[in-house]
Amino acid sequence: MKFRATLIGLMTILMWAFLATLTAASGRMPPFQLTAIGFGLGSLPGLALMVAQPARFKALRQPFKVWLVGIGGLFGYHLLYFTALRSAPAVEATLVNYLWPLLIVVGSALLPGERLGWHHLVGAAIGLAGTVLVVAGGNVAFNPAYLPGYGAALVAAVTWAAYSLLSRRFGAVPTDAVTGFCLATAILSACCHLALETTVWPETSFQWVMVVALGLLPLGLAFYTWDFGVKNGDIQVLGAASYATPILSTLILLAAGYGEPGWRLVIACLLVTGGAILASKDLLFRGRKLVDA
Repeated sequence: MKFRATLIGLMTILMWAFLATLTAASGRMPPFQLTAIGFGLGSLPGLALMVAQPARFKALRQPFKVWLVGIGGLFGYHLLYFTALRSAPAVEATLVNYLWPLLIVVGSALLPGERLGWHHLVGAAIGLAGTVLVVAGGNVAFNPAYLPGYGAALVAAVTWAAYSLLSRRFGAVPTDAVTGFCLATAILSACCHLALETTVWPETSFQWVMVVALGLLPLGLAFYTWDFGVKNGDIQVLGAASYATPILSTLILLAAGYGEPGWRLVIACLLVTGGAILASKDLLFRGRKLVDA
């Protein structure tokens, strides 16, 4: 069960890797409008299941603290991340934000039944080094003038790590509840859009297809698989493996013609892959036992 749940959680990383490419191909829609539409679409599969099986609606009857964690994680994270991108250079803000996988790995030591080993920490640190190469491209310059933006990026990282770890603590809450979190995030994002942005609609049918794909996968199914993975899988492996997201994202962007490959990407891929394998050594070498668990 644990091995299978971890694999399902790893599917999230692959879906998130398409986020940048789908966003770039979806036109010039402002971020909160895109988030509102994306999460609205992302809630539709869950709503369809609930309509088909009304008993699933019970999953929405959760204590206030569960809703606070769910909405705070999905909406709070995106609000802080967009704020960071608007208040600081994108490269530095993204680097600070990508502390969240490391925070998950370290924070997992606080969870019942989990033990933090040296290989988890070293694997996550190696993955971070690979991320720095991809995101920064060897050119990072933290400027004190952008401290508010860096602060927002750091709080965003803490928010997503906390959401992931607390989801594990609320392991009894069914994944169907994510449908409610997505719907609430869509509504709150729509409010932010109406208050802060000018509406821009896709101009072609291809862009609409990209928007739908964005909503159904990176901003939809991905949050269901992540919830299931962190609740039932190896959260330390998932945290360390999450550093593969910017690597895969860059590879997909290159394949789609949005950039040129370079030596930094090759080294970064090796670092992230090596870090993920190191952090996953317990899962890899004890996979048979985990399948039988």
